[in-house]
Order: sequence, then C-alpha cells, then structure tokens
Amino acid sequence: MKKLLAILLALVMMITAVACGQSDSAEEPAEEPVATEEEVSETVQSLYAAFDEAMKAQIGDLPDDYGDVKVGALIITTSNAFWANMSECYKAAAEELGVTLDVQSAEAEDDKDGQLDALNTMADMDYDVIIVSPIDGTNLIPGIVKCNENGIKVINLGPGVDIEALEAAGGHLDAKITVAFPDQGKTVAEDMIGRLPDGGEVAIISGLGGAPQSEGRTQGAADVFNATDNIDLVGTINCDWDATKAYDATKDLLSEHPDLKGIFACNDVMALSCVEALKAEGKEGVLVYGVDYTNDAQEAIKAGTMTGSMSYSSAKYTNAALQMAIMLKEGKTFDEFVYLPLTLVTVDNVNDLQGWK
Repeated sequence: MKKLLAILLALVMMITAVACGQSDSAEEPAEEPVATEEEVSETVQSLYAAFDEAMKAQIGDLPDDYGDVKVGALIITTSNAFWANMSECYKAAAEELGVTLDVQSAEAEDDKDGQLDALNTMADMDYDVIIVSPIDGTNLIPGIVKCNENGIKVINLGPGVDIEALEAAGGHLDAKITVAFPDQGKTVAEDMIGRLPDGGEVAIISGLGGAPQSEGRTQGAADVFNATDNIDLVGTINCDWDATKAYDATKDLLSEHPDLKGIFACNDVMALSCVEALKAEGKEGVLVYGVDYTNDAQEAIKAGTMTGSMSYSSAKYTNAALQMAIMLKEGKTFDEFVYLPLTLVTVDNVNDLQGWK
C-alpha cells in the first residue's frame, strides 16, 4: 500500500508539473485564463482523476446501495477560511451522497476545551459516525473514548490524534484520512530552493505548538533547508495561526535579517500577514509560501505577492471522508491510514487550476 501511495502521489505531482510548466521568473504571475469561472480546466480534471484513483486504491468502491447514514463532522473553527470552506464542502458532499450531516466547530483555533465540549455533546447523540479534526493531538481524546463507549464510529480527518495517548486512555479510531504534513513542508522548501540558485537566508513561521499539521510542515521544511549548503534557516517562530503574530514576527525577522530571501508560513492566514509586513517595510523580492490555498492566497499568488501555497482538494477530501463513513456503517474496516495527493500551487501554475475546489 505504501508503494502504491508513493506512486500515486508522484503521479499527481508529475501531472501538475507537466500541465503547468515552469516559468522563467518567480516574480511574474501567469497570464489570466480564458476559461470562465464555471469551467474546470484540463489540469484540474487530470488532478481530480488521479485523486479518484488514489482514493479508490485505498478505500475501495462505495456500495451501490446503502441505508440511511447520519454523520457528525467536528472541524476546528469556521473563523479560519480553510475550515469554513471545508464545512461547505462537507455539506455539498453530504448532499451528493445522500448522507445526513451535522457540522460543529470550536469558536477559535486555540479553543481546545470548547472543541472537546462539542464532541462530548455529539457523543450523546445518534450519529453513526463522527469525523474529528482536532486542534492538537490530545484535546479530543476523552470525547473519542466516549464515542467508542457509545458505539459511534470515529474517523480522524487531517490533524492527527495522538494514537498512543488515545490507546492509553482506552480508546481507538476506526479510520484515518489525512495528508502527509512533512511532505507539504518538504515540497515548499524544495520549490523555494529551486528559485534561489544563489541561496540565502530563509525563515519558517509555524502555527500552534503541538498541532500535528504545524509540527509536520515545519519539520519537513526545516529538514530540507538544513540539508542545503547555501541555505541558512535563520528562524522558526511559532505564531499560533495568528495573523497579528505573523505580521510582527516578519517585521522582527526583517530587522535582524534584512537580506531575508524566503518565508514559509504554515498556513495562508499567516503567509498573507507576512506579505503585508513585507509591504509595510518596503521589502520586495522575498518568496512567501503558505498552506491551504485559500481564496485570498489564490489572489495573492495571481498578483505575484505570494509565491505559492500547498493545496489538496477540499471537495475530494470531504467526499472521501463521507464515503468512508458510509462504508464503516456498512461494516467495512480500515486498517491503514488513507492519504490524499498533494498539489503545490505557484505563480507558475495558478492560472491552470481553474475550477479547483
């Protein structure tokens, strides 16, 4: 399975490279597409096809007929554009699949107790399956154990539950669907280095300490930067997914390292704040990358103020998770993690991804 997954992930990245090509400049966005907003580009169709192959290989075929399925989805917070979009994608997928769905969330990205309270309430309701995306690796463990005790299946989507801590508490997951967070950081770092032939100083703006997605992305990028002779990683700063903290951290970095060449922020909210800080300081030519490919990031990449953002299809992500929920209700088991293919959107290919969701 790991070998098959590696092949499929490589296929997706290869499709992106072939379809999008490489421009001669990291600073200039590509020309505007001629397709209308309603159209889906050939590149996106190819990516979706590769995604569907990867999902079919890992989770199998959805049954032709299945009974009523009631699913709860607990996301992090709708105050973050990525998770707000995930909520809408969940709803669209549920309508397509005929699943009864309820989406809940915490009030803020650091509201660990509030998210656990929501799960504890959901665990007393009549869901067949609950899909959880925890704020950190341990905050939802008591709620997951409660779901186990009440006979509700649990899928972990995205940010990972600490499996050892969960097992120590007497709980278990029934399935896991995610992305390889270290690969996100690795891919960004490799692209950034490719745009810096003379090397230079770079920095990482991390998210919330202990959050698996932040830790993975940071480590993946740091490993590549530290292994590259002419690249100097001058700072890794936790900014808690907070735009203001990322803005201030960027200004501090520029004060200490005026020749800074690149910044990898672990989500788009912080990356866009880095862009604003660079603009305020009158600093040009710094490569800025984020993660999530939000609408605002898309516009910044088209404008050339951001260099890129790691993405994966939220529409396909949520659809696959709900398919897994249906299959769990029908008696299927999932013994291995399911991984989504990744796509790096940059100034070179952003206009080829018309219709990406």
